[in-house]
Amino acid sequence: MVKKSVKETIHAKGLDISIYTEDFQNEFISLTDIARYKSDEPFIVINNWMRGKDTIEFLGLWEQLHNPDFKPIEFDRFRKEAGYNAFTLSPQKWIENTNAIGIVSKSGRYGGTFAHSDIAFEFASWISAEFKLYIIKDYKRLKNDESSRLSLGWNLNREISKLNYRIHTDAIKENLLPPELKPFQIAITYANEADVLNVALFGVTAKQWREENKDKDGNIRDYATLNQLLVLANMESYNAILIEQGKPQSERIQLLNKLAIRQLEAIEKIGIDTVKKLEEK
Repeated sequence: MVKKSVKETIHAKGLDISIYTEDFQNEFISLTDIARYKSDEPFIVINNWMRGKDTIEFLGLWEQLHNPDFKPIEFDRFRKEAGYNAFTLSPQKWIENTNAIGIVSKSGRYGGTFAHSDIAFEFASWISAEFKLYIIKDYKRLKNDESSRLSLGWNLNREISKLNYRIHTDAIKENLLPPELKPFQIAITYANEADVLNVALFGVTAKQWREENKDKDGNIRDYATLNQLLVLANMESYNAILIEQGKPQSERIQLLNKLAIRQLEAIEKIGIDTVKKLEEK
């Protein structure tokens, strides 16, 4: 399944701080937005923070705990150089040299430097202990209000993705991917499987939808109906079973399309009121 970025905003002392997630478990907070509390040149603030020996130690420990592909040799080099006047370090340099995943550099209009919430709170402490408390306060408010604030469609999509993402991707990994594939080849395989579901349910691939809807933000699944989201959950599980059975993609897409048509027709007969009652419970 294609990863989908879900964006939110923290409000702290008059500043808006972006936050996003792609797996509904790990949340990344904008260091760029946090740094604006201290300066109008946030990239300088972030780079100065990353020069510190304590910062390097913390980032390296976090990666060692969460990232099996982290490069310890490069980390040791940075750790030895940290603290010297001539030492400089940017997020991009850290990511490229150590294969870090805790800090992410995003380009584009809404880009900037983001970090896992563990790291972002550490950065906020360095900026200002008071400001960190404001961030944490609104972060907790965001989490507490999430269910009531968000739409039914988004909540369903979020829960559906959490329940079905693992079973679907595990089936692809174990049954479709031959050994010794390169990372980009694996990514292409996942994208193709996501489009098997897209074509079976929506009649178009994600790319085709984007080309036909250039004025819209997000992706095809952001604009799915409630009924389509419910059916998509079943399709993901069913596709995982078909993959395990060794069904070729050409056969699976036809079976998935028949399932989608059959279930959408059934849901229409039941009516949306039943779904709303389930949500209330």
